Amino acid sequence: MRNHPEVKGGFIEQDHIPSASHQRYMEEYGLSYYVCLCDNLPAGFVGSIDDDIRVATHPDFQGKGVGVFMINELMKIYPTSYAKVKVENEASVGLFEKAGFIKKYYILEKA
Repeated sequence: MRNHPEVKGGFIEQDHIPSASHQRYMEEYGLSYYVCLCDNLPAGFVGSIDDDIRVATHPDFQGKGVGVFMINELMKIYPTSYAKVKVENEASVGLFEKAGFIKKYYILEKA
């Protein structure tokens, strides 16, 4: 799902993730991730790595509350987690705001 064209655009790193790299990453961090199923279909995933939330919702399930549900459930397990979101990623900003997060910091980079 992370490589889905409609999903990866929301991530800071947008390069395609080769299967071997993904496999190695999940071997190291897989226990920190959870998959959300709706009618036995993968609707999204959520995880927390070093308190940084990683979340993606499949396009077929976006706008239906799945992302908010995943984030709220994750926060019960990892209550100190936070979100790093690109300012221009309005969908992700809105998702986290719906889940009760507030904007606190801006990181500015030279263009």
